[in-house]
Amino acid sequence: MRKQNIDNPWVSYRWVPQEVLPDFGQFNSQQTKSIVGQFLGRDEDGESWMFTGYELDLFLDEAEGYYLNVSAAIPSWFVMWRLEEDVERYIDEQSIALAKAEPSFAIPHRICVSYNEAARLLDGGESVDTVPMIDEHAAWLQEYVNDNYRPEPKKRHKPASFKGAERPMEE
Repeated sequence: MRKQNIDNPWVSYRWVPQEVLPDFGQFNSQQTKSIVGQFLGRDEDGESWMFTGYELDLFLDEAEGYYLNVSAAIPSWFVMWRLEEDVERYIDEQSIALAKAEPSFAIPHRICVSYNEAARLLDGGESVDTVPMIDEHAAWLQEYVNDNYRPEPKKRHKPASFKGAERPMEE
């Protein structure tokens, strides 16, 4: 996540997801399944935080949402995050003092690649932002879609005018 400074009279910064990287063990997050954030650094434009501990599971019934994602102009990761006040359980010991200096702190809670799942999260009032996928990740998702997505056949609906009226029989 990136705490990005902005030039605005009412708000001095905004939170935006910066990048999504697969964890093949290089982040030492295998010891715990919980979300852990750590401070990476600060520059004149803001500060960067890395969060680990997410799992990405693909489900057959979400294949249409994956298809919609990879068929978009820019395939994306969808990052659902919340502003949290109680950050102790999410931030590592070395970074906790810096995180607690803010009244609320952006914590990413979920990462997904289904357009439909992201839409459901947004409909539920969650904050969801996109992070463009690199070509390698988009190709991986496209391969899953090719193997598992079968569009539902189109059903022709008879116009209501041809269905006829349902009238009682006359005696």
